[in-house]
Amino acid sequence: MAWNEPGKNGKDNDPWKQGGRDQGPPDLDEVFRNFGKKFGGIFGGSGGGSQGSSGGGSASTLLLLVAIVAALVWAFSGFYTIKESERGVILRFGQFHTEVGPGIHWKPTFIDQVRPVDLTSVRSFRTDGFMLTQDQNLVRVTFEVQYRVFDARAYLFSVVNADNSLQEATDAALRFVIGHSLMDDVLTRGREVVRQNTRQELETIITPYRMGLVLVDVNFRDARPPEEVRDAFDDAIAAQEDQERFVREAEAYAREIEPRARGQVNRIMQEAEAYRQQVILRAQGEVARFEQLLPQYLAAPRVTRERLYLETMEEVFSNTSKVMVDVSSGNNIMYLPLDQMLKGGSTSGSSSALPVTPPRNLQDSQNTAPRQDGIRGSTSRDGRR
Repeated sequence: MAWNEPGKNGKDNDPWKQGGRDQGPPDLDEVFRNFGKKFGGIFGGSGGGSQGSSGGGSASTLLLLVAIVAALVWAFSGFYTIKESERGVILRFGQFHTEVGPGIHWKPTFIDQVRPVDLTSVRSFRTDGFMLTQDQNLVRVTFEVQYRVFDARAYLFSVVNADNSLQEATDAALRFVIGHSLMDDVLTRGREVVRQNTRQELETIITPYRMGLVLVDVNFRDARPPEEVRDAFDDAIAAQEDQERFVREAEAYAREIEPRARGQVNRIMQEAEAYRQQVILRAQGEVARFEQLLPQYLAAPRVTRERLYLETMEEVFSNTSKVMVDVSSGNNIMYLPLDQMLKGGSTSGSSSALPVTPPRNLQDSQNTAPRQDGIRGSTSRDGRR
C-alpha cells in the first residue's frame, strides 16, 4: 500500500510526519538534527540533553564525518599507474627516494611525488645556423640528433634541463667540427666524416655530465652556402660530380680492359713458349741429324758434300717455275719445267730466275753421269780399303 493512499490524506504513512499532500517540503534543519542525534547516540552522545549539548554533539559528529571522508579521499588519491615504457622516480619531501617499474602503485599523497620518465621512445631535435669553416667561408649546416633516456634519475637531477643541455652541447660540437673542416668537404665529399666527427665530439662533451642520455643517431641533413654565392657553388658541385662520374667510368673501363689485356698477355706468353719449344726441338733435330751425318762425312767427305748439294738444289727448284743454268762453254740455258708450271697455276704467278753455280767437278750436263760413276767407283774402293 502506498504511503499517500487516498482517504487518509497520507497521514499514517508519511515518513516526514508532515501531514497530507497539502503540506510543503520537509524541514532540512530538522532532518539533519535527527541524523546528528542518531550518530551522537552511536558514538556515546545523549539524545535527550540540553540544546547546547545537542549543538556541540552535532558539530563534533560533522567534523568526524569530514575527517573520515578526507581520509578515504587521501587514501584513494595515492594510487597511480606507471606505463610499460616508463619508470617512476619517487621524491619524498622533494628528495629522491627510489624508482618504481611499470604497474599500479600507491604513494602517500602530499608526502611522496611521482615523476614518470619515458625510457623507450626516441626523441629528436634539429640544430642549424651559419658556421665558419677552416678556410674562412660561411656555410649553413642543419643537423638532426636522435637520442633516448636510459637513466631516469640522472636525466632528472644531473643537470637542470637535460634536453636543453644536449642541444647546447650539439651546437658546440658541430661548430667545433665545422671550424676544423674545409668548405668543399662540408658541402660535398666530406659529409660522412663531419657526421662521424660531430658524434664523437658530442659524446665526449656529454659523458662527464652524466645526463642519463644515449645517442641513437646523428644525421647530417643539409649544408648550404650563403644565397649570394649559391649559384657559383652549385656549379662547383656539379663539376665535382662530373669528375667523380668520369673517374667511375674510367675505373669501369679499366676493369673491363685489364682482364682482356691479361688474356692477351697470357696468350702471347704461351705462343712464345710454344715457339721456344719448337725452336729448341728443331735445333735438337738438326743436331741429331748432323750427328748422324758426321760419321758419313768423315767416311766420304766428297760424296756427302755432293749429296747435300743435290738435296738442297732439289728443294730450291721445287719452289720455282723457271731455272737458269750457267754453262761455262756457252750461253745460259733456261729450263722451263712445264709440268710444274701447269700444276702450280696461280700459286706460281711470280717467276724467278736463280743463277746456279754447279760444283767444280760438273763441267757440263754430258759429263755428269761419268763423273758420278767415277765417284761411286772411288767410294766402293774407299770402302774396300
